[in-house]
Amino acid sequence: MRIHVGFDLTYESAHATPMIFMLNVHPSRMPDLVTPDRLRLTPSRAITPYIDGFGNKCVRVLAPPGELRIACDTIVADSGRPDRVDLAAEQHAVADLPHDALVYLLGSRYCETDLLMDKAWELFGATPPGWRRVQAICDFVHAHIRFNYQHADATRGASRGYAEQRGVCRDFAHLAVTFCRCLNIPARYCTGYLGDIGVPPDPAPMDFSAWFEAFVGGRWHTFDARHNTRRIGRVLIARGRDAADVAISTTFGQTSLKLFVVTTREVEEDVFASVEAPLLASSG
Repeated sequence: MRIHVGFDLTYESAHATPMIFMLNVHPSRMPDLVTPDRLRLTPSRAITPYIDGFGNKCVRVLAPPGELRIACDTIVADSGRPDRVDLAAEQHAVADLPHDALVYLLGSRYCETDLLMDKAWELFGATPPGWRRVQAICDFVHAHIRFNYQHADATRGASRGYAEQRGVCRDFAHLAVTFCRCLNIPARYCTGYLGDIGVPPDPAPMDFSAWFEAFVGGRWHTFDARHNTRRIGRVLIARGRDAADVAISTTFGQTSLKLFVVTTREVEEDVFASVEAPLLASSG
């Protein structure tokens, strides 16, 4: 399978403004790139790439006063297989976890384990540990939160998501991640592309998506409390403790987002050359 992913964003700044972008395909998917995922900036600006502490690719840019357009297109090869299921994956004792998983047991800005600890054990303490417990969390969060783009709120954490019972994909992920951590299951937040592949098309404009990974059975597994079904064609951009670690842009000055277009779709193999052209008008 080949998936065309990309974006077209325009920011407006009052003054020259340092910015960090986290928009490239995750380094773990670099071997799957059929075409390079080079960022195109208008007006042209120097960029400085680096890898952050979570293994994500970032770039630093000094945005000029006025508008800065940043766009990218690439083709990604994908197995076409849905998310893996391993019902027998066991939960690890904290003492047996790898060192690099321990940070994903801790509370973070949007995952307030201290506020939801008692609720997590009340709801899921009697569920079978391991994979089935994580799935029980996904089942609950999927039913508990009502999805609506109009409910997006960048300040909402897991505790408010639980109380308000509404939100967008990041709120589903934050609440599920928090419950997992409360139950001593390492969980990390993921963001990337997820198109309507193998499912009925969604008429809403395409957006970046959020899901999470839980460490059970000796490896990280993908879970998605928002859709709560196995999906095809996820293309990872970044992982972190929560959305604060994987923001698509971080600005250090007065900046507004003027244009936002995201593309994710399956393509035929004979259209590869077209991605070198400007972003396709279709976004979905």
